[in-house]
Formats: sequence, structure tokens, C-alpha cells
Amino acid sequence: MDFLQTLVSIFMQYGYFAVFGILILCGFGLPVPEDISLTAGGVISGLGYANVHIMFFVGMAGVLLGDCFVFWLGSYYGEKALTLPVLRTVLHPERFDKVREQFKKYGRWVVFFGRFMPGLRMPIFFTAGTSKQITFLLFLITDGFAALISVPIWVYLGYYFAHNFDELMAWVRGGQSIILGLVALAISIFAFLWWRRKHLEERGKK
Repeated sequence: MDFLQTLVSIFMQYGYFAVFGILILCGFGLPVPEDISLTAGGVISGLGYANVHIMFFVGMAGVLLGDCFVFWLGSYYGEKALTLPVLRTVLHPERFDKVREQFKKYGRWVVFFGRFMPGLRMPIFFTAGTSKQITFLLFLITDGFAALISVPIWVYLGYYFAHNFDELMAWVRGGQSIILGLVALAISIFAFLWWRRKHLEERGKK
């Protein structure tokens, strides 16, 4: 809660630019929770220091720009980038190897679910770049679709509970579980509709 209040104080002073800058740095591996940063952006909107809808677009731009930079870093420099100090502390060789194995198995789905995994986003997006298994455009679309689920939840959560920090923190603590639950539900519905369509098509051919 203290950390959220600190971010709120900073964002109240510097507005959209501070939110945008912090989110980009989060993408680079700054040890600041991206979700809390988005929530703090929503809080200052609820307190009247910003427009919540503009804050949503600022949040989207910040997270996607940070993610794309990490992907580009992996794509352009490859594993040589692991020697950079900013990456060495976040992405040690053992973690890189584990993420790479997962990416080989599940491909772009790792990118999609990586957006909902604090602490693993940066390693996953960097590994996606080094893998050469996904184009920049496909990465942007996949990550952007996932961000369209997570970013508005955090921003509008902060907006609606801006005047009740205790309740807000209760929602924040369970926020990741809620988001993953919604994602799982959406995938289940999509899979069922796809199966039903294929089933009806096969029946129509008989």
C-alpha cells in the first residue's frame, strides 16, 4: 500500500508523462510492479488529476513500447544481450534456458500468458525475440491483445476505488487471479465454439 501511495504521489505531480515513463522502464526490467503502476494511474484519474480514458491509452502505449523494445533487443542482439547489466540481474542463464524450453513447446501462447505473469514478462518477451519463431508483427498483435485484457482492468480498478485504498488493495491482491480466470474462461468459450463449429461442419458433410 505504501508503494502504491508513493507512485500516486509521483503521478499526481507529473501526470501522464510519469506513468508512461515508469511503464516503459518496467518493460526494461525496472523492479517496479507494472500492475501497481497502472493502478496508480487509475487512482490519480479517480482523484481528478487525469482523464481515465486517456490514462488507458497512455498505459497501453507504455506497456507495449516497453515490451516491444525488449523483444527487439532479443531479436537484434540475441543471447549476447544477456551480458548487459540491465539483463544480467533479471535474466540469468538458468531462467533463460527454462523460458526458451517453454517457448519451443508453446510458441506465441507463452507471449500471451506472459503478460499476466509479473516477473516473467521481460524474460519471456526477450526470449521470444531471440527465438526467431515469432515475427515482430505477430508479437505485437499477441501482446497487444493480452494487454487489452489486463491494462484496462488495472487502470479502471484504480479509478473506481481511488477513494478507498483498503478495498482497492484487496482487489489488487486478487487481481492476477481474476484476470487469469477471465482469460481461462474466454479461451474455454473460444475452444468450445471452435469445436462446435467443426462438429457441425463434419455433420453437414455426411
